[in-house]
Amino acid sequence: MADGKKLQPIIIKRIKKSGHAAHGGAWKIAYADFVTAMMAFFLLMWLLGSTAKGELDGIASYFQSPVKVSLMGGPGTGNSSSILPGGGRDLSKSFGQMDSGEAERAAKVMGAQMAQQAKARQEAARLDALEQKIAELIKSNPALAEFGNQIQLEKTTDGLHIQIVDQQNRPMFDTGSSLVKPYMRDILREIGKALGDVENRIALAGHTDATPYGSGERGYSNWELSADRANASRRELVSGGLPDDKLRRVEGLASSRLLRPEAPTDPINRRISIVVMTQAAEERMTPGSLPVVAPTPAPALAPAVVETSSAPALQIPAEVTKTTSGSGG
Repeated sequence: MADGKKLQPIIIKRIKKSGHAAHGGAWKIAYADFVTAMMAFFLLMWLLGSTAKGELDGIASYFQSPVKVSLMGGPGTGNSSSILPGGGRDLSKSFGQMDSGEAERAAKVMGAQMAQQAKARQEAARLDALEQKIAELIKSNPALAEFGNQIQLEKTTDGLHIQIVDQQNRPMFDTGSSLVKPYMRDILREIGKALGDVENRIALAGHTDATPYGSGERGYSNWELSADRANASRRELVSGGLPDDKLRRVEGLASSRLLRPEAPTDPINRRISIVVMTQAAEERMTPGSLPVVAPTPAPALAPAVVETSSAPALQIPAEVTKTTSGSGG
C-alpha cells in the first residue's frame, strides 16, 4: 500500500427495525358481519327452495300488507300468536292453510262408516241364520218337506228372498181367485212363525203369469188378482205369528216381473214373494219427507165453501169368468 494514499474510514450502517403502526380490529367486525350475512343468505335460499308454492304466496301476501290485515280485523300481527297465520294439526298437508276441524270431521266420517260396515256384517249374519233356520224348518216338518221344491230361498243385495211358486198340478190358489189352498195356508203360517222374531222389515208381493183375466184389461185384471193374493198371504203370515208392523209393503205386480220371461204362461211365474229386507233396502224404499204446505186462510167476509166428493168403490163386474183358460194367472 502506497504511503501517499490515506486510509479511508470504514462506514457501517446499522438499520434500526421498529414495529408497524397499529391498524385496529375493525376489519374483524366487518368480516364477522359478512360471514353472518352469507350464512343468513344461504339459509334463506334453502328455506325458499324447500317451501311449497302455496306457502310462498301466503308469505308474500303477508309482507305486502301486514298492518292492513291487522287493522281490518283479519288474522295478522294484531290478533295472532304467530307471525304467519295458518297451519293445522294435519301434517300431511303439503302447503296452504288448513281448517283445524277438518281432521276431526274426517275421523267422525270414518267412524260412522266403520260402524255402518259392522252393522251390515251383523245384519248379513242374521239373514244367514234365518235362511238356515227356514231351510231346516222345511226339512224337519213333514208337511213342508212335501212342498220343499216350491219354496225357494235366495240372498240378494236387498235381503233374503223367500218365494213360494206354483206347480202345474199343485197351485197355491184357486184358479182366478185369491182363496188360499189348505197346504199353502200351512206353508205361510210356518214361515210367519219363523219370521216372528226377525228385526228386519218385510216386503210382500203377489205375482201372476201372463194369461189375461177373462174380463179384460178394463175390468178385474191380473193387477187386482195379484194384490188380493198378496193380502191373503199377509193374513196367513200374521196368523202364523208375524207382527203386522213388520210388514213394510204389500203389493201386486201381476206379470210385470216374470220368473221365466221366456215362458210367460209357465205356472212357476205365479208366486208369492217374501223379502226380508236389509236396512239399506228399507231406506231406499222409504220416501223422503214431503214439505208441509200451510193452508191459505179464507177471507173473513167470504164464507168457506167445502166441497166433498166420494170416489166409487172398486166394482168387480158380474161377468167375471172363472174358467181355467181365461181367468188370469
